[in-house]
Amino acid sequence: MTDQQDREPGGPWADPEDIRKNKVMGVLAYIIFFIPILAARDSRFAMYHANQGLVLFLLAVAVNIVGAVMPFIGPAIVIPLGSLAVVILAIMGIANAVSGRMEPLPYIGGIRVLPVD
Repeated sequence: MTDQQDREPGGPWADPEDIRKNKVMGVLAYIIFFIPILAARDSRFAMYHANQGLVLFLLAVAVNIVGAVMPFIGPAIVIPLGSLAVVILAIMGIANAVSGRMEPLPYIGGIRVLPVD
């Protein structure tokens, strides 16, 4: 998605040089979201993935809280399935970062917590 014609109108994009320099930060965003926030604050690519990593972290926290307060069903169903969904979304995000793409994750990709500009 580094070419002007490949980008969707109004979709997220970053400079190809920024993407090349910050792919590792993009991947780290899904493992430890605050590293790109501290180390690559000026990178549009890294901050985009840091935002997605933060939203994914908040989703994981929410899944565990909801699962913990629901007797029987929470620990047996909500936490395992919710955790599986979080892992799948993280793998999708890492694959996007490695490929140099800024594609939103399904269901949570439209949520903005960090300024990405």
